[in-house]
Amino acid sequence: MKLINRSQFNSLRFKLISGLMLVMLPMVSFLIYSNQYSIDVVRNQVAQSNNNMLNLYMGLIDMTLGDIDNYLLKFAAEETGLYILDRPPEVDIDRYNLERIWLFTELKDNATYYQGLDYFFVYSPLNQNLLFAPKLTSSVYSDNDFIKDAITNLMQDEQAMRNYRYDKWSVFHVNEQAYLLHTIKEGNLYIGAGVNAEDVMGPLDLLDLGTEGRSLLVDGSNAPLQDEAFFNEHHIDLAYSSDSYLLTGIDKKYLVIGEKSSKGEFGLVAVVPDQNILEKLPYLQRIILFIATGSFVILLIALYFLRKVILLPINRIVVAMRKIKEGYFEARIPDKPASNEFELMNKTFNSMVSDIQQLKIDVYEEQLNNQKAELKQLQLQINPHFFLNSLNVVYYLAQEKKYELIQELSHSLIRYFRFMFRSNTVCVLLKDELSHTESYLNIQKFRFPDSLTHTVSVKDELLDCCIPPLIIQSFAENTIKYAINTDEPTHIDIKIWRSDVFPDDKLHIQIRDSGNGFSEEVLQQLQQEINLTNEEGEHIGIWNARRRLRLLYGDQASIAFSNDNGAVIDMIMPLSKEMR
Repeated sequence: MKLINRSQFNSLRFKLISGLMLVMLPMVSFLIYSNQYSIDVVRNQVAQSNNNMLNLYMGLIDMTLGDIDNYLLKFAAEETGLYILDRPPEVDIDRYNLERIWLFTELKDNATYYQGLDYFFVYSPLNQNLLFAPKLTSSVYSDNDFIKDAITNLMQDEQAMRNYRYDKWSVFHVNEQAYLLHTIKEGNLYIGAGVNAEDVMGPLDLLDLGTEGRSLLVDGSNAPLQDEAFFNEHHIDLAYSSDSYLLTGIDKKYLVIGEKSSKGEFGLVAVVPDQNILEKLPYLQRIILFIATGSFVILLIALYFLRKVILLPINRIVVAMRKIKEGYFEARIPDKPASNEFELMNKTFNSMVSDIQQLKIDVYEEQLNNQKAELKQLQLQINPHFFLNSLNVVYYLAQEKKYELIQELSHSLIRYFRFMFRSNTVCVLLKDELSHTESYLNIQKFRFPDSLTHTVSVKDELLDCCIPPLIIQSFAENTIKYAINTDEPTHIDIKIWRSDVFPDDKLHIQIRDSGNGFSEEVLQQLQQEINLTNEEGEHIGIWNARRRLRLLYGDQASIAFSNDNGAVIDMIMPLSKEMR
């Protein structure tokens, strides 16, 4: 994997693309960063400007609410008639009624002096009576019955009044209309004032926040007091921070700025569409964005041009070279339109590959001829091994007039030499090789009577397999030469079976004898594949067998030597029923 990665990094494709990236990406990144920085600067400026405006308006609202608070405190402290309302009317009904009229007139007249105020009220829990004094110019004057009922219900809710904060203005809802309500407690009386949220927001409507922009009041949990459906539809989060802005909504399309009131549990929020902010960017920023986009387009066009004009022609050459490297000499570079230089390279390359392919065929045929000649030479080296000894045995049998044995020996010799005369073929059938080996061993039994036995174990289905000629007889001959002992009989055991240890079918031939086995020195040299042949021709049969297996099968065949109560030879070769 590391080699592959290194070759990829060292490729022309990688270097060209990396070079373009190194040139274009820093410039494009700088332009994008510059554009984004400008956008952030404009957003900060807009947020700061609107935040200053909100701070100003919130200061005016808090000032108005503060004036109302001061009046309520003054009214509660100076109006001595308030204690009359905290007594049952039956005590002095006339004075009670006169005092109610006087307090109502006083509150109603003073309400006109406070901008944004909608009503004053005084509630007596003892009498469960509400004195409600609306401002005559208030837009909610016609809805005062609903307001009075809502205030009465609030004052009668002991749990709500127990948790009520008398030092703060709070949000109060009546018929889906939001009010800012402040109540103080004087003795057992509740004295308060209400401000319509829409009236307070009146001056903020002059702010240019765009068609989808909004300015509004929010309660202590940042819930909108107006136009709630709009904020839910666009998933706008109104959790503002006084010292920064918030991008929120679907696709972050809205900028939220807010300011918290110092007089109550509510705040003033402005929601500005981000599109309106970006439209105020200078044309230079749009040009930067256009250049950055254009740079990416140019980069893509340049990569396409490089790919079509340079990389694809080079890739076709590389693909053809890889196929040829893997041994597929029929590969050629396809004849496709390209630059003159690449067309010349393609034609030259194809011509060179054709010449190399023809040269490789010639060399391969020459190698085959050499291998055939070498195999014939190897086989000829085996033929004269025991010829003279066989004639000598015939001579002694004739002297003793053992004509039947001479006939039997002559028959074995005829079969033996008939096989040898045609043994210049590359492969023979396994049954023919075994028959030849038995003829050889029968001849040797005439030389060593009662000193040699042999057995052959093979399934009939394997008799038609093809193996190299004399491959078994050579090791049987080697046993006769080195393991035979006239003092005690020597046994040769030949076993042949199909091996299922390997992925492909293999033929396993095992030849073992009951002799003394290989010496330690010879066994070590055989296992290291050291050539043991010398001028006297010793061990030439082993060298011939190993050489022929390698010439015929290459790495698909193997031969191993070991000792196990005698010499053991294991040969493994491809199982084939076709003549090679």
